Amino acid sequence: MAAMTNAQKLRAALKRPGALKIVGAHDALSARLIEQAGFDGIWVSGFAVSAALKCVPDASFIDSSEQLAVERNIVEAVNIPVISDCDTGYGNALNVMRTVNDRERAGVAGICLEDNVYPKRCSFYAGVRRELIPINEHCGKIRAAKAAQMSPDFLIIARTEALIAGWGQEEALKRAEAYAEAGADAVLIHSKSKNFDELRAVYRAWSGRVPLVVVPTIFDQTTAAEMEEAGAKIIIYANQPVRAAIRAMREALRRIKEDTRPGAANDLIVPLQDVYDLVGVSEMERHEREFLPVGGEKITAVIAAAGFEKQLLPLIEDKPKCLLDIKGKTILDRQVAALNACNIKDIALIRGYKKEAITLPHIRYYDNDCYETTGELFSLFCAENELNGRIIVLYGDIIFDTAILEKLLKSPADIAIVVDLAWFDQSQHHAPVPHLNPDLVSLAELPDRSYLSRFMVSEGDHRVVKIGRHIPPSNAHGEFIGMAMFSEKGTQALRDCYRAAQARPLPHGFHEAPSLATASLTDMIQELIDQGHQVHAVPIFKGWMEVDSFEEYQKAWAKIR
Repeated sequence: MAAMTNAQKLRAALKRPGALKIVGAHDALSARLIEQAGFDGIWVSGFAVSAALKCVPDASFIDSSEQLAVERNIVEAVNIPVISDCDTGYGNALNVMRTVNDRERAGVAGICLEDNVYPKRCSFYAGVRRELIPINEHCGKIRAAKAAQMSPDFLIIARTEALIAGWGQEEALKRAEAYAEAGADAVLIHSKSKNFDELRAVYRAWSGRVPLVVVPTIFDQTTAAEMEEAGAKIIIYANQPVRAAIRAMREALRRIKEDTRPGAANDLIVPLQDVYDLVGVSEMERHEREFLPVGGEKITAVIAAAGFEKQLLPLIEDKPKCLLDIKGKTILDRQVAALNACNIKDIALIRGYKKEAITLPHIRYYDNDCYETTGELFSLFCAENELNGRIIVLYGDIIFDTAILEKLLKSPADIAIVVDLAWFDQSQHHAPVPHLNPDLVSLAELPDRSYLSRFMVSEGDHRVVKIGRHIPPSNAHGEFIGMAMFSEKGTQALRDCYRAAQARPLPHGFHEAPSLATASLTDMIQELIDQGHQVHAVPIFKGWMEVDSFEEYQKAWAKIR
């Protein structure tokens, strides 16, 4: 069964008991707020759109296409009927026909046409000359609108300004009856009286041949029940949202101007999350996860840089090692540049030792003030808010070719770690190991000799079976470089395993660590393996270095161009 059109929804609503309550919107955001507030429909107010879109009077300064663009945005943003305030129809009867066609194609449920002359003037502008077109001319516009509409459900509301112009109740009724006779589906008799008495009297004399529409802008103390009892079927609150927005913005801006802190207006504004929820950010994120290819979705990089290594003194006497300068760039600068080159701009960093020295912009910071007594895993969970979706975890003391990160990003595994197979080659030839206390890795199957070409590693079973510093060298196939990637599923497994470890007693420590608090990332990776999660190696051959000692710092200076 086909879904109801907006015009069909409006027609069905008009058949229900009670008056419809419809509110004026000036853009898609205000329309969605109106829908969420529970109103029956949207009135795309020419007054409000003129003010919000171009800051001009409601005097035909906004043309049909400009108004239509706003209406299209609103129709797409809401699921309730939208009625367009089309003023005079933007010209004569032929212009009206085009106006109807455009609105129907845009999904608008109906339009309102007024009998002002073109260019129109807002009904409530004091001292402005008021002229109305002849009755027969407006009837011709209504007949043209009905002839042009493609769907019988499309609603044509005829509006008379006779009371606004001071032409009296008799003229207002005469025009309203003529417009109904010409085919209007509803009639709006506009009034600028400060109470409802004038319209109440007109409504008593009304024939009732079509529903009545009321806009209580000036008689704003009249309740919906009073207007409904008098005979109104559609009540339009035409411009309250834009007026509320002006007041709220003016006060927030005044507060910020006086105080200079943006937070001075916090009690006047909604949290950013409210805006995200309103515009559908969570839905966008869900669609990204569901439909974008691996590597195409948002990725957060989490850099663990809290530690202190006394063997690097005095180099790090006044700064953490991630800020060590190597030929004009710090380690952190180089890492951020590599991440940015792979289109990873969402970066979080865990600080500890000399944390106040790390002040790069566009990075979110988390602090591990217990860095001297805790390990990498504790540091990582200081940034637990970031452990959602796909993440890259980096040690803060490694420098690497961008190609390594690019290769990791191509991995389809839920948990993938970068493993340097050069370690195995060097150990086979009894060459000195390049790093102190390496994190060794045992694979389910050693890749064949084609791994000697750094980024052309053969296909094979690259599952990690063991990881840690206590693996016998004879059983190790490579070295974990301190870079890992977790998919949304992998990140969930990481959080679940950490919480489970927190909840159970660990009398013998946590893998190679004496406690969970002092555990390394490799301890948690081994835990994930032991709990049945597959961890895959992304094999490389060199192309990176660690700066964990004065000697390694010297090597970095010698090798980096």
